[in-house]
Amino acid sequence: VTSVGIQVEGEVDVDKLNTWLSGLLTEKGEDIFRSKGLLAVKDSEAKYVFQGVHMMMALGCSADGIGRPWKEGEKRENRLVFIGRNLDREKLNSSFRECLAK
Repeated sequence: VTSVGIQVEGEVDVDKLNTWLSGLLTEKGEDIFRSKGLLAVKDSEAKYVFQGVHMMMALGCSADGIGRPWKEGEKRENRLVFIGRNLDREKLNSSFRECLAK
């Protein structure tokens, strides 16, 4: 069992993020025991939070009463952690970076 952490400054494109998460769960869902993260989504002042266990994942945001929104001037970054087996650190990092908004 290993863990992979991802920390990337910037904002994600929500459509790319959804596609990435869906593909990741399809491909590696049985190997991902636990996942969680904090996300900065383009064009949103809300902080997004996700948590998952195997192939089940929930996404919520501060607009839904989960956590707090980004403060003015706060550095917008994404922090994710995956715990599981057979996790490819480089592939997870590089594929997540493809979700960043241009």
